[in-house]
Amino acid sequence: MLQLSLMELPYSATMRLLALLLLVPLTANSGEIYTRDGVTDGDTFYLAPGAFANDDAAYQSWVSYSLMKSVCQIEIGGENPARANSFECELKSRRHLVNTWEERRAQDESIADAYLDALSDVHYAGFLAEYTTKYFGRKDWHLPEGLRLAAFRHWQRKHLRGHKPKTRIIGSWNYRRSATK
Repeated sequence: MLQLSLMELPYSATMRLLALLLLVPLTANSGEIYTRDGVTDGDTFYLAPGAFANDDAAYQSWVSYSLMKSVCQIEIGGENPARANSFECELKSRRHLVNTWEERRAQDESIADAYLDALSDVHYAGFLAEYTTKYFGRKDWHLPEGLRLAAFRHWQRKHLRGHKPKTRIIGSWNYRRSATK
């Protein structure tokens, strides 16, 4: 069982709000995680215990992404939320990742993370939707009209040379176990 102190923590208000809104168990998993086709299956998202203890700005930004992504996946629903995905969900989660990173950088301008700094540049250039489509797009996604993919490719050649997209999930999907009596 994971215990949390009620003392004031240095996390952003957004992170605390997301943690409160997330209506899934926030406990460590039992190690019985498996993957199929590169996806950890399950109906319940378990946040890693380090999410409450590790105050590294980049790590906390990925915690924020993980929480938003899991909430989106639960909202999409289906038999297996771990496999739910949509353009809107990925874009919203990446936007949340950038916003959390920027909040942390505003508190400490000396922090840096190559990937998160590059993603912030993409966001401020107005290409986060195009970036999400290019690097994470799936054939079954319904893309909005008005994406500026040609303009993004032009911008990308100059600003994202050698760029490697990343996704870090701080937690895992597993199946909720029913309580035995």
